[in-house]
Formats: sequence, C-alpha cells, structure tokens
Amino acid sequence: MKTTTGAIEAAQEAVTELREALASAGIRLPSLGLDVVTLAADPPRPLVELGCCSVETARLLAAAVLPGEENRS
Repeated sequence: MKTTTGAIEAAQEAVTELREALASAGIRLPSLGLDVVTLAADPPRPLVELGCCSVETARLLAAAVLPGEENRS
C-alpha cells in the first residue's frame, strides 16, 4: 500500500500526464487537478477533478477519445 504522500504524489503525476496528453491534442481543461475533498480522507484516496468545459472542448475531447468520430456531430 502506498504511503499518504506517495498516493498524493502518484495522483499529481497522473494529473500532469493527463494535462500533457490533452495539451498535445490541443485541449485545455482549466479545472483539471486533484479533488481536495478526497485528499482529506484517512488514508487519502485522491480522485482527479476534470471540471467543467465548453461545448467546443467537449467535442475536442470526444474526437480525441474516438478518432474518426469528429464528422458525426
């Protein structure tokens, strides 16, 4: 089992990896980060908060997840 600090560091690394992957697809989620409520648990069970996004960003996400689907909208 990971230590408290280790779990939080691993979660932050995942957020960084996701932010970089999204950026390479031209997508920016301003609210992307760790959910602070889940960090307060004992032990912490960090969740990634994706946050809200515009309709345009939602469509970019859909196209990135399902390549070739961008022409269906």
